[in-house]
Amino acid sequence: MEVINGHKKWGFQGNPELIASSISVRGVLTKLMANRNKDEKRPTIPLGRADPTEFPSYRTTPVAPDAVADATYSYNYNCYPPTVGIAEARRAVAEYLSKDFPYQLSPDDVYLTAGCTQAIEIVVSVLARPNANILFPRPGYPQYEARASCSKLEVRHFDLIPEKGWEVDLDSVEALADENTVAMVIINPSNPCGNVFTYQHLKEIAETASKLGIFVISDEVYGHLAFGSNPFVPMGVFGSTVPVLTLGSIAKRWIVPGWRLGWIVTSDPNGIFHQSGFVECMKNFLDITTDPPTNMQGALTQILKHTKEDFYSKILTTIREAADILYDRIQEIPCLTCPHKPEGSMVAMVKLNLPLLEGIIDDVDFCMKLAKEESVIILPGVTVGLKNCLRITFAVEHSALEDGLGRIKAFYHRHAKKE
Repeated sequence: MEVINGHKKWGFQGNPELIASSISVRGVLTKLMANRNKDEKRPTIPLGRADPTEFPSYRTTPVAPDAVADATYSYNYNCYPPTVGIAEARRAVAEYLSKDFPYQLSPDDVYLTAGCTQAIEIVVSVLARPNANILFPRPGYPQYEARASCSKLEVRHFDLIPEKGWEVDLDSVEALADENTVAMVIINPSNPCGNVFTYQHLKEIAETASKLGIFVISDEVYGHLAFGSNPFVPMGVFGSTVPVLTLGSIAKRWIVPGWRLGWIVTSDPNGIFHQSGFVECMKNFLDITTDPPTNMQGALTQILKHTKEDFYSKILTTIREAADILYDRIQEIPCLTCPHKPEGSMVAMVKLNLPLLEGIIDDVDFCMKLAKEESVIILPGVTVGLKNCLRITFAVEHSALEDGLGRIKAFYHRHAKKE
């Protein structure tokens, strides 16, 4: 405490890791929203955040709120839950995921979390140790880097190759890894790229990670939201080749991101997570962090078991049609290029051709001016690791998507470089 002229002066320096990791999707979108023209009469088109809950076409199944109500009114879920999660809910997740696996998951392989965001926090924090490093995709999801920075875990980036449908550059993975590398992260279906990895490519990832002796963290929050030529294949299928930590939640497939219910699953028939001490360390972390609400856990079994197939197919059809609209309309805007048509998730990466524009410095400038002039919100690519690119969410009503892309086209013509 500093003393000036006989008076105490309270100082606050803050956590430098929090300051260094301050870039986030939420933070950037908040700045873009604040930059809108306050006199604009047209509605804002939200193409920046993958949260379609305000649109009628993306309403969750009635099974979900009914399940929460049943759990709440049963009065059986007003207690603190076990830190690893309620047993019946863990069993429901194990049974749900095992449908796609060549082996049966145990409820003991499942750890419930407050959404996928907390799953990221837990896994990255548990893996952090002095001198360790972790491999993240570029482009990727910034929450991973923010968490690693807070945990003082060194980040190294491997590239995703747009010309190959955003596949992992496995040569760069091998070049980056060393004896201090603890894991690599993949996101499938991809946020921010909108691609879905093939079975063969996932097999190659597993074999590469096994050779390097590192875990694979597979973020599958968009699991089963695949609508192109490649079906969704969970990375846990290759758990016998390499230990896999699967991160997932009900946020995207059931269109309930605000419910904050997710999971970490150890896909590891060889028991390496237990032998290495990882599971024990993760349980210790769960003892000191928050739990997902007990009534939400109580509802999970009903949600996973009783959601009808027509709900899933309707959502997939709606998203597929939206992806088609996005891809077709992008081709009508000369300053934008979509290198790979989205086949999954709710987002796509688009390249920005700056030489065709006047008065636009970079992707952030493009997005700020677009928000101000057209009230369209899209995410600058630098937020997800690729400067002068854009991440566009297409999970909105088709009419709103058409409107938003029409406004982007008008914005281009206004700022197009004169011949």
